[in-house]
Amino acid sequence: MNPDQLKDRRCKPCQGGVAPMGPEEAQRLLVATPGWDLCEDARQLRRSFTFNSFVDAQLFAVAVGEVSEEEGHHPDITYGWGYCTVTFYTHKIGGLHENDYIMAAKVNQLER
Repeated sequence: MNPDQLKDRRCKPCQGGVAPMGPEEAQRLLVATPGWDLCEDARQLRRSFTFNSFVDAQLFAVAVGEVSEEEGHHPDITYGWGYCTVTFYTHKIGGLHENDYIMAAKVNQLER
């Protein structure tokens, strides 16, 4: 799957009761989300973005929040002077789901 295929998809509500993807599948989809890394034994997807100011990092965090709210799939976001770190995983299943990669691709589109 390529980044364009992911960014144009919509997140599907996850009700739980679904197994998180395994490390092999997580690694395979990682190719479609440049800049992102697998963390926590391939249960989370994380990327840090750098900026020239606190305000730029904050504006990026807000933009990530807006896209996440539109999709109904929310990351953990930390930011400070010159950085914003975004972490996706599906809380209900305690690991990664295709939705996390969809959101990573959408967040990549926000990068300036």
